[in-house]
Amino acid sequence: MSSTGRRGAARLGALAGLCAALALCLVAAPPALAQSDAAAMTGGALQRPPVPMPKPSPDEEAALPPGFSPEPEVPESATPYAPALDADTGTPADDNEGTVYLVSRLVKDGDPLDRGMMWRVYSEKRDAEGKLTLVANATGGDAEFRLDPGTYLVHAGFGYAGSTTRIRVEPGRVNTRTIVLDAGGLKLDAELAENRPLDADEVKFDVYANETRGETGAAGARRLVASKAGIGTMLRLNAGSYYVVSKYGAVNAVVRADIRVQPGKLTEATVYHKAARITLKLVNEPGGEALANTEWSLLTPGGDQLAESVGAFPSFILAEGDYAVVAKNHDQIFNREFSVESGIDREVEVLALKRN
Repeated sequence: MSSTGRRGAARLGALAGLCAALALCLVAAPPALAQSDAAAMTGGALQRPPVPMPKPSPDEEAALPPGFSPEPEVPESATPYAPALDADTGTPADDNEGTVYLVSRLVKDGDPLDRGMMWRVYSEKRDAEGKLTLVANATGGDAEFRLDPGTYLVHAGFGYAGSTTRIRVEPGRVNTRTIVLDAGGLKLDAELAENRPLDADEVKFDVYANETRGETGAAGARRLVASKAGIGTMLRLNAGSYYVVSKYGAVNAVVRADIRVQPGKLTEATVYHKAARITLKLVNEPGGEALANTEWSLLTPGGDQLAESVGAFPSFILAEGDYAVVAKNHDQIFNREFSVESGIDREVEVLALKRN
């Protein structure tokens, strides 16, 4: 073979080796990463590129429970009191009052929010107990209040996002304010690592603030923002970094991730659990009937207790790994060790072998 032919064969061989290496990488890559070239894994969560924040639908607004928006940061507590309101306008009637007109936006150059807002107006003066008094509130989009002259704290709440502003009311004058919330949204999902959906009733999310506008919690503690949020729930949050804890079941299937919410954007993220549902049975023989009135203790291999139950068929969602179980029936104790593989739901039988 000529030198030119040898060089060509060498190039072909190197190219074939490179292709084989790339194919191996693609096979070995986690399936979550293959979903989207633009998506990125962040501490156990697949976070997709943010999209423009959608406006609340009329159905969403109607479904908001009372107190959905948190209390403002400045007034740490407030008495549940509001003055009598005029039946026609929803505002106090007094010739000496001033008018406050409020508009909110997610970002400075965004459109005004026309629904989903929770407005609360507090008197700046504290009562004898040191509490701020709630003097007026409204829901919807923009808001108009007629108030006695003085200084007030206005809290604009949009879901879990909020901003508190101090305003001055003067008699016979209109004070117009645009509140920029600097807020976005977060929507969470959860799947098994094999890209299999989970039962939405079994998954809950707790969302903690990693940063609170430059302030840090005592001893590094994070502030809980939203508790037990469900799959697909729209969480409206102040822009910033959040620590998300996803719990699948009630034992130890937990995934944690740091996720950033951008102002005016909706961030969608999926967390991936490695877990399975295990059902326990105490039987006299393999495949036999489960024995009733059995007390169960679920343990780690080191003997730490994870859960307890009583019954013939206790069921647990467990993280992938090794476990031990102790079954007590009629003052006799039986045990077994077993392993959990992600995505493989199964029954684990404990044989009631009576000792001589």
